[in-house]
Amino acid sequence: MVTRLRALGTQWTAVVPVLAIVLLALTWGRDLPGVVVAVVTLVLAGAVLAAVHHAEVIAHRVGEPFGSLVLAVAVTIIEVALIVTLMADGGDKSSTLARDTVFAAVMITCNGIVGLCLLVGALRHRVAVFNPEGTGAALATVATLATLCLVLPTFTTTKQGPEFSTAQLTFAAIASIVLYGLFVTTQTVRHREYFLPLTEEGEVIDTDGHAKGPSSKAALLSLGLLGLALIGVVGLAKGVSPTIESGVESAGMPHAVVGVIIALLVLLPETIAAVRAARRDRVQTSLNLALGSAMASIGLTIPAVAVASVWLSGPLVLGLSSTHMVLLALTVIVGTLTVVPGRATPLQGGVHLVLFAAFLELAVTP
Repeated sequence: MVTRLRALGTQWTAVVPVLAIVLLALTWGRDLPGVVVAVVTLVLAGAVLAAVHHAEVIAHRVGEPFGSLVLAVAVTIIEVALIVTLMADGGDKSSTLARDTVFAAVMITCNGIVGLCLLVGALRHRVAVFNPEGTGAALATVATLATLCLVLPTFTTTKQGPEFSTAQLTFAAIASIVLYGLFVTTQTVRHREYFLPLTEEGEVIDTDGHAKGPSSKAALLSLGLLGLALIGVVGLAKGVSPTIESGVESAGMPHAVVGVIIALLVLLPETIAAVRAARRDRVQTSLNLALGSAMASIGLTIPAVAVASVWLSGPLVLGLSSTHMVLLALTVIVGTLTVVPGRATPLQGGVHLVLFAAFLELAVTP
């Protein structure tokens, strides 16, 4: 009986990504009635859970920090493709799409996911333990990328408005790629031990050293199904976005709230995977996922929109408003104070969650 249930679970995680792609092909670019939106939402939730399952299979096979890197990069690549596609559709609102999406991703990952994982880890295991060297390097990279790409455009004077000139945008794109590549090299090659989970005594843990990993064939199958699931998540999220948009407008909220909701849906697989890791006392894995996603979101989106701007018409607004710059500065300061000790109590998790709540509140009522 147990064997049958396990087989059913495996089949379910294989069928849902394919179903999501089929549903995406049938609904792409169409106005969806309420019943279809409900079905799409249900399949979207199933695709999220399937993506988490396959990400964990891959992580078990390749180990940390490669496992969290695979999920973060996969989600971000598909997210970037969605952003460029939406920008290509044109419209007055597309000029701020890249900025709004990237900033929402940074706030969701650095405050929402980090805060939730620290809170879960600390409540379950008294303190949440992680490596300050690796986490600090990740936070420093995120802060540098966010400042270069989202803050400086507000203050440059070569081009009117919160925009980069062509030369400045080219520099930001190259700098983003270089920094992200340097970080990945540090994380996976030269100082991999800085990004592995720790015991409460500070000893490095071989995350799944006690269990036999899946075969190469099973891992490759999960990699393919992970890609299908993530494409389904992002594509179906775009499909339900008109319904979300109409609901937001009916409630009298700013249009930017739509981007926040879509970002929350897209980042849901990483959120679930990070919280599961925190429950297992692998808080470093959770932080790898959160900060890695923030870094990839900036480091891949900015170069992509820089290339896309060659053929896209209209302005590309990247500079943050003063309110968002205050939130970003406070996030970096609080994040630094959280990282330095290498361990956190529920208080640190609560502080990050309050910052995330403030971001949501200001998105709804700017």
